[in-house]
Amino acid sequence: MSGFLEAIPVVLSPDILGIIVAASAFGLFVGATPGLSATMAVALLVPITFFMSPIAALGTIITCSAMAIFAGDIPGAMLRIPGTPSSAAYVDDTYFLNRQGKLDIALGTTLTTSAIGGIAGTLVLMFAAPQLADFALNFSSYEYFWLALLGLSCATLVSNGSQLKGMISLALGLLLAIVGLDVVTGQQRFTFGIVDLQGGVPLIAVMIGAFAIAELYRKTTELGEENPIPPPVKGSFLRGQGSILWRHRWNVIRGSATGTAVGALPGAGADIAAWISYAIAKRFSKTPEKFGKGHLEGVAEAGASNNAAVSGSYVPTLVFGVPGDSITAIVIGVLILKGIQPGPLVFTTSPDLINALYVIFILSNLIMIPLGIAAIFLARRILMVDPGLLYPIILVLCLLGAFATTNSMFDLWYLLVIGLLVWFMEANDYPCAPMILGLVLGRVVEENFMNSALKANGDWLAFFDRPLSGVLGVLTIVVWLFPLFRSAWRRMAGSGASSLSSNKGQ
Repeated sequence: MSGFLEAIPVVLSPDILGIIVAASAFGLFVGATPGLSATMAVALLVPITFFMSPIAALGTIITCSAMAIFAGDIPGAMLRIPGTPSSAAYVDDTYFLNRQGKLDIALGTTLTTSAIGGIAGTLVLMFAAPQLADFALNFSSYEYFWLALLGLSCATLVSNGSQLKGMISLALGLLLAIVGLDVVTGQQRFTFGIVDLQGGVPLIAVMIGAFAIAELYRKTTELGEENPIPPPVKGSFLRGQGSILWRHRWNVIRGSATGTAVGALPGAGADIAAWISYAIAKRFSKTPEKFGKGHLEGVAEAGASNNAAVSGSYVPTLVFGVPGDSITAIVIGVLILKGIQPGPLVFTTSPDLINALYVIFILSNLIMIPLGIAAIFLARRILMVDPGLLYPIILVLCLLGAFATTNSMFDLWYLLVIGLLVWFMEANDYPCAPMILGLVLGRVVEENFMNSALKANGDWLAFFDRPLSGVLGVLTIVVWLFPLFRSAWRRMAGSGASSLSSNKGQ
């Protein structure tokens, strides 16, 4: 606790606090702009973090992502156009509340529940992560191999859409991960004689290409469309929130818990957490027929869940070095560039950084309320920004960011190729997140597999000898076989039902 208290004046120093406020404003702007995701906002800020201290860099990423997740609710409520994917779960409810003249209630609820969910997720991070880190210190290469492999497997299970398409996306990420020099032999793989490929595919350039350039490609097809005019904003957004939160307290508590748990799953993140929480709220509601027509139950639960997932995703990131979502994948890249390796040792080697991270999370969710209210009142101007002016600025930032990572012009080709690839993938309902996690975790899987195989000296049972590695190994295999068991069960149930109906017909 003393370390946490010592970190407070560090975070509240004028330079760090100024950076946090600036990142908050940027996150609110990007989140309130329809189609621009929180991940894109973070990716655009990565080049700026090169010139910051590790604490300032983390403050930039954390506050920007938290603000962008909430700000996506603003165009959803005003125009029925969710600003970020996590806002899509309850966009109909907030929009119909606006149509009923209750815009202040809709956005006030999403604002307060987002702040509560974010703080709840931070408390879990504060108390659970250090305990998990002590446990993870006993991990060997066997456990890390199975854990990273389990993370890759879960990424396809929890991704939106078809699991087959998720696996194809994951395979593309793994293919990118093996480009470069072999981790054991040093042999070149898929470099085609190009020197720039020997160091492997750069994570930051891929991130910017996947989440920013792909979005710009997509937006070029919409430049001729007229933007709807947002309604004027008025009212007190905190009036009556006390009674609303008390009435839906169990929704907020359940959404915070669900968001934290889902956020801790590799590849899940705020988008999936919001949809799961909205579905749970509808399942246990006494009035499920009101959902989608301006009902606050789903708004309160999913609103708390998406920001709780932002905090929860840092649990596997800090403890195991396994990204919880695409944003924390960027965090891992930034920390490595700063000379900090995420993992259980970071809690003993960099305790000041960890305590500062806790303070930043709590501070960002507290200042979300005043800054969020200001963003709501400024939303009319934000939503009417000319795309012909906004998108060229974003393109320049993308190019500068990719070049600044390695000072290599070759990285700009990654922007072009990865951007086109992700644009094509998402146009055909192939999720992007498994590909990114495949790139990040593929190297972890390969390195720990090779180390374990060398130690085992050809004895594959050694991967299951240690109690924890055996449990993780069996769990991973069960996750692999789960889709097969489920499809077989459905076929058996379907054949049983058809035979029953035929017997009745006779």
